[in-house]
Amino acid sequence: MSAKHAVYPGTFDPVTVGHLDILERSLALFDTVTLAVASGGRSTLLDHPTRLDVARAAVERLAAAERCRVTGFDGLLVDAVKRLGADVVVRGVRGAADVDHEQPMAALNRTMHPDFEVVLFFARPELSMISATLVRDVARCGGPVDPYVPPEAAAALRDRFGR
Repeated sequence: MSAKHAVYPGTFDPVTVGHLDILERSLALFDTVTLAVASGGRSTLLDHPTRLDVARAAVERLAAAERCRVTGFDGLLVDAVKRLGADVVVRGVRGAADVDHEQPMAALNRTMHPDFEVVLFFARPELSMISATLVRDVARCGGPVDPYVPPEAAAALRDRFGR
């Protein structure tokens, strides 16, 4: 059996403990997982180099860090998947709305890359309320983000908002 390589794409703006949980669960199933940090696509709070640095620092603390890479990408996900030589794309979903969002994207990507496969990981119930959007909103209002993000992300958010 050949080695299986998964790509976990996202803006990771910022990376959250929910993202890291999906990453660790992915590493339990795949030989290698690449956390692919999108350069943009929508407006982001943290710039791309900061998001890459935060993701790299957070990944270094994982038990299986040696099997995880962090890279940036821009453009189409299918092109990044091909370039990285991956077999599958990992996505995390918190509920039905996320599934409704992911399904048409997976179908469209499959039309562009017939071997494109997506594996959905459902968020653990205790993490299902965490989203990068909500974390940004809490940080913007001066609230505590430490329970929801790794220390590097909390520091980047404090730097961004001057707190």
